[in-house]
Amino acid sequence: MIDDYSDEYLQGILSEVNSIAVVGASPKSHRDSYKVVERLIDYGYRVIPVNPNEVGNDILGLSFHADLKSIDEPIDMVDVFRSSDAIMPVTKEAIEIGAKILWTQLDIINEEAAALAESAGLKVVMNRCPKMELAKPYLAPGVWSIRTGKRN
Repeated sequence: MIDDYSDEYLQGILSEVNSIAVVGASPKSHRDSYKVVERLIDYGYRVIPVNPNEVGNDILGLSFHADLKSIDEPIDMVDVFRSSDAIMPVTKEAIEIGAKILWTQLDIINEEAAALAESAGLKVVMNRCPKMELAKPYLAPGVWSIRTGKRN
């Protein structure tokens, strides 16, 4: 099953990642994507919001980018808040920029995109929320601590 990941697999990903592009991020504080961006920042990740409709605006002091190709730094993980049918173009762009991980949010699954990403060497997580995964106690070793601002 595409969304059946071991704790070790998820812990490994969230421990090795430094930069995360959040595709579909929203500057509206009531939206899930806003809350995820906020939590990822709290955990010490470098977050880059991506939303072509929000270029010129910011979220939590971070400027929006139109797409992954407009980001001028390496991206470890692409976290996607888009519909399942919009995943393939994002996947192709993630491969093009050399991302290491493709992650899609809850209820977002595209098996064709997952297969393409995996064949290009990316790790894939679909139908999961990194905010929720980071709250699990098994992730304590190796991830950023909100309290200390350092990796455990």
